[in-house]
Amino acid sequence: MAAGGHATPGQNPQPPLAVAGGGANQIRVRAHNERLVLSLVRQHDGLSKADLARRTGLSAQTVSVIMRALEKDSLLIRGEPVRGRVGQPSVPMHLNPDAVFSFGVKIGRRSADLILMDFVGSIRLKLHRTYRYPMPEAIIEFVIEGVATLEEQLSAEQRGRIAGIGIAAPFELWNWADEVGAPAGEMEAWRGFDLQAEIAARVSHPVYLQNDATSACGAELVFGIGPRYPDFVYFYVGSFVGGGIVLNSSIFVGRTGTAGALGSLPVRDKTGQNRQLLEIASIFVLENLLLERGIDPQPLWYSADDWVDLGEAMDLWIRESADALAQAIVSSASIIDFAAAIIDGGFPAWVRARIVAATRDAVAKLDLQGVLMPDIVEGQVGAQARAIGGASLPIFARYLIDHSVLFKEIDNVEGT
Repeated sequence: MAAGGHATPGQNPQPPLAVAGGGANQIRVRAHNERLVLSLVRQHDGLSKADLARRTGLSAQTVSVIMRALEKDSLLIRGEPVRGRVGQPSVPMHLNPDAVFSFGVKIGRRSADLILMDFVGSIRLKLHRTYRYPMPEAIIEFVIEGVATLEEQLSAEQRGRIAGIGIAAPFELWNWADEVGAPAGEMEAWRGFDLQAEIAARVSHPVYLQNDATSACGAELVFGIGPRYPDFVYFYVGSFVGGGIVLNSSIFVGRTGTAGALGSLPVRDKTGQNRQLLEIASIFVLENLLLERGIDPQPLWYSADDWVDLGEAMDLWIRESADALAQAIVSSASIIDFAAAIIDGGFPAWVRARIVAATRDAVAKLDLQGVLMPDIVEGQVGAQARAIGGASLPIFARYLIDHSVLFKEIDNVEGT
């Protein structure tokens, strides 16, 4: 997991979305108003033609033309007519889950995931690989072979509906090598390595790249609890804790693209020493606590859904992580009046619930004078948030309004 920044591995910070590669099977990029209609149906499932005309400001005739085009391309499907009102029955529209597919790749410091996601954000297929630490060629091999393996399980028609590959990767993978036990200098192979270009040169799909913390935050904004909170600070506890900031229902990346570098926030540990949040509230810390007690930590990385209660070491890690997260939330709330602080991570829901409950308790012990505290809530997307966020990049790039502006009032262009 990233330490919370938003730059790409081996490169300078860049805008939130980057794409490389072409591909013979690209589906045409949708016109703006088609994207607008698809985005609104995604956000508000079951909208009728009248609903869409009202929300977009487009004429009913224009909306009808757009809907016919989207239905012809199988992107929209009709629901059962709703009767009982004056006039023609209302026909709810839905995204067709089978219309578009996308690959999402999560690159972590202990494991990698590859998923195939459909048009409505459901994971259809997935692969998982663990390692001691990530190396460029091994990651490329996993992605290339994994994409081929998953494509073999699809029909020719389904393969033709793949929008691309979205990669969620940590910021500066060569940093913090000591914390993950990599040999001295080994992780330097990532410095200056253009992962996006290397993969794009070997696949027929367009390739998109985003910081993994930003990807997870975007997944929560679009597919999780985001619609309930227009402003929130987001923490994802992975190998290294990272996060993101959402303002006015838009991901805020800042002047250089590195806003939301929450892992670097200074907090006090139990001895009163100042440390970065990532040095306390990260899974590698739990890994080290287990090693100190002679407990094999490898099961932490096999499956984020299959953790068992690890007793005293886990209790200590949750308590100290919660203390650090509480300080980070108070610091964040002191700067921006967030509606919520959302906590998620690469662990089962029961671990997330314990961390959130402990964080609320820890906040109650802090000096909150002058601080209007946000709701402290669990994320809804879960351990696959980074991969889901990655997989959403090709879909938004080609079919939807970008999630950074999705929930704002969107201009339309009548007649397009």
